[in-house]
Amino acid sequence: MASAPRKTRPLHPLALAVASALVAATAQAAPATTPATEATVLDAVNVVGTGQTRQVQELGRDELVRQPAGTSPLKLLGKLPGVHFTAADPWGNYEWSTRLNIRGFNQNQLGFTLDGIPLGDMSYGNHNGLHISRALIAENLGFVEVSQGSGALDTASSSNLGGTVRFASRGPQAERGFTLAQTLGSDETSRTFARYDTGELGGFSAFLAGAKHDAEKWKGYGKQDSRQVNAQARFSGDDWSLGAMVNTSRRAETDYADLSLESARRLGMDWDNYARDWERAIRAAFGQFSGAVNSLDDAYYLGRGLRDDDLYALNTEFGFGEGAVFRAQVYRHANEGQGHWVTPYSASSPTLPLRLRTTEYTIDRRGLTTGIELPLGDHTLSFGLWHEDSEHGLQRNFYNLNADTPPNRAFFYRSPDQRVFAQDFDSRTRVWYLADRIGLMDGRFTVDAGFKGLEARIDAVNRLGSRAQGRIRAKDHFLPQLGLRFEVSPGFELFGSYAENMAAFRAGVNGPFSASQAAFDAIRGRLRPETSKTLEGGFRYGLEGFQGSLTLYRVDFQDRLLTISQCAGIVGCPSALANVGDVETRGAEAAIDWRLAEGFSLFASLSWNDSEYASDYLDGNTLVPTRGKTVVDAPELLANVELRYAMDGWEARLGAKYTDERFITYLNDSRVPESWVADASLSYRFGDLGWAKGLKATLNVTNLFDESYFSTVGSNGFVASDPQGLNYTLLSGAPRQAFLTLEASF
Repeated sequence: MASAPRKTRPLHPLALAVASALVAATAQAAPATTPATEATVLDAVNVVGTGQTRQVQELGRDELVRQPAGTSPLKLLGKLPGVHFTAADPWGNYEWSTRLNIRGFNQNQLGFTLDGIPLGDMSYGNHNGLHISRALIAENLGFVEVSQGSGALDTASSSNLGGTVRFASRGPQAERGFTLAQTLGSDETSRTFARYDTGELGGFSAFLAGAKHDAEKWKGYGKQDSRQVNAQARFSGDDWSLGAMVNTSRRAETDYADLSLESARRLGMDWDNYARDWERAIRAAFGQFSGAVNSLDDAYYLGRGLRDDDLYALNTEFGFGEGAVFRAQVYRHANEGQGHWVTPYSASSPTLPLRLRTTEYTIDRRGLTTGIELPLGDHTLSFGLWHEDSEHGLQRNFYNLNADTPPNRAFFYRSPDQRVFAQDFDSRTRVWYLADRIGLMDGRFTVDAGFKGLEARIDAVNRLGSRAQGRIRAKDHFLPQLGLRFEVSPGFELFGSYAENMAAFRAGVNGPFSASQAAFDAIRGRLRPETSKTLEGGFRYGLEGFQGSLTLYRVDFQDRLLTISQCAGIVGCPSALANVGDVETRGAEAAIDWRLAEGFSLFASLSWNDSEYASDYLDGNTLVPTRGKTVVDAPELLANVELRYAMDGWEARLGAKYTDERFITYLNDSRVPESWVADASLSYRFGDLGWAKGLKATLNVTNLFDESYFSTVGSNGFVASDPQGLNYTLLSGAPRQAFLTLEASF
């Protein structure tokens, strides 16, 4: 499994199948019937983005409900061209493992919002947001939209270098109703979801929903539990509305063991931590290994992530004049989190060579988004502002353990026995934008032009330890965007766009302040925010029953910052920070969604991406020759094929995802192999049945053919070189699992 020099090789048969489907579909769908005029032509996937001047695709509710109950919206995006998603659990909710990569940009370089509320970069050790799986109950998702190249100027994000993902909740419904769903499945999975809608009551509507999700890990020991409540209320008039939202989440997830290429060969892909074998963990910490174990890092006793989140918002919208609209929203997000690792590198006592190491987080952020749209003849002017103040706390602590009581229970620890470091971060972010949409030739020709400004400041204070402190600022008052769209004929459009973006620096884990003060001071004078310039263009073709698109793109990514691991993740020593200069990316994406015949439809996508480091970098005084090397965790080829059938209450789906090999070192001397994974679902709507109406049963099977593969790479960061595959930074994907959901409305 260690890497060898890259060779030219034929395309995978699955990729050839997708390409053939794309070509055949484009050829056969040429006869025009009725042009598509709606943004969403087919219920499942909008691969077209009709009327947009950039690459935009959307997944609607019909697509969402085909997945296992509780599936993260991020996992759904993995079927779209240019999008690469991985997770070690079947739902895509296990945050230590979730990774989203779009056109070679990793999750920290993308932008995410929920109903206009910024979610930050949704990373595991988040400093300015929260993961979508905690921000919203999956069943309450209305739709999700991805812009692979650049988001709209009004996107409330300070990290969207390489695209944006916009989530929208399913708000209060016009009709009163109650929905109850129960899911049972593999590994003692039990998920209960309930939602009540008041319906429209004289301009007032509201809903209250809750979800309780319990499951055991698919290997090893430990629970993956969450409790969530969502509530919304809205007052509406003829030309105004006022809304409120409260979303809460309480989550405890037990970690899977991080693997290396070498440990996976020696111990197997199903190897996990020692949890429940307390005595073996103690013996291993003393160096008394058993079985094929030969390293302290092969396994730890237990790892765990705890997250408590509360998200609140008030929003308003009202119209004035001739079609003008004003929108505003205030929000607040409070978070407390802890990451637990039982480490063999620190002892509780001479007789117990294990200790609980925690990373502890707090977030308290408050923000405002505003926007105005003014139609003036052929022009629609829009301008607005996003402002956020955030306080983030980060600590590294140790708690002594009792030899007679293994730490199996999940709870927040208090009053540590040792505090290693403590940092506080005060961040202020402002984004403003001005845009003009010009519609010409009776709407056949559209021009989007505008710019945004970004100013983000971080003040870091080191309360204890050797980590860095100081102030850094990212600022650019003119980041332009230009987009063009031309309707050649009904249903056939050409489009192209250019965008410049800049990302704010990160506070907390894996940001500049995670280095030592000396390392930070050494690079501070050369520290510049990451920027990108994206150029894309293509065509889209949308008719009733058929959608297709082809996009070409090029991205110049400047001043890319790499956080370089200096030791095993559990040791937690300060990281090194390097500016590796430019990354050059080019690629192509194609997708179709096609109704083949009555009841049958086909979705297929194919993506080619070439992302390379454009310069070498210095790791201390050592030159690392990365120029011309492929970006880590950026597969060159992605492919998706999905066949659906729906008739007389039945619906069946069979899909397969191909992921090319991925490099896991900056010098490309180590990689994980290619893989493909299939999923299937079967559902039946019974209609009204006694006291229940809309009764539905759904069976989902994930990893249908029980493929053994590496899902996540980079769980503990990347290193420059690792030809023997010794870096514990991989997670294996979940095996075949099955889930049955019964849902009824009343």
